[in-house]
Amino acid sequence: AYVRLEGTIGVIGNGAGLVMATLDTIQQYGGKPANFLDVGGGAPADKIATALKIVLSDPNVNALFINILGGITRCDEVAQGILEARAKTGATKPMVIRLVGTNEEEGKRMLTEAGIQVLESMEDAAQRVVEVSRRRGS
Repeated sequence: AYVRLEGTIGVIGNGAGLVMATLDTIQQYGGKPANFLDVGGGAPADKIATALKIVLSDPNVNALFINILGGITRCDEVAQGILEARAKTGATKPMVIRLVGTNEEEGKRMLTEAGIQVLESMEDAAQRVVEVSRRRGS
């Protein structure tokens, strides 16, 4: 489920409630979400890659926040999708990722080795993506 908004921070999450909380947290730190994108539960790597392509195709997006609570969704699959999309699209926009749950350590390792920042707290990640977005916007 994708809804375009008017901000500069792209948002991808799994579960409508989590995505809504992510939008609210970004706004709490002074940021403006560019979209609502819920990949749902159990999203495989190819679905994550497609979600990234959709969000990154918006020219207003200057930073991306991916917020995943993995239960059915495996964090290593999410990481694989992120890396695949980045390789295929040549995306250079900064990404801040929060991964918690199933296969979390493997997913974090994959992303960290690729130079992508992974944080544990939604609040810390939201604050970081707002800071990154502001730097890119100036």
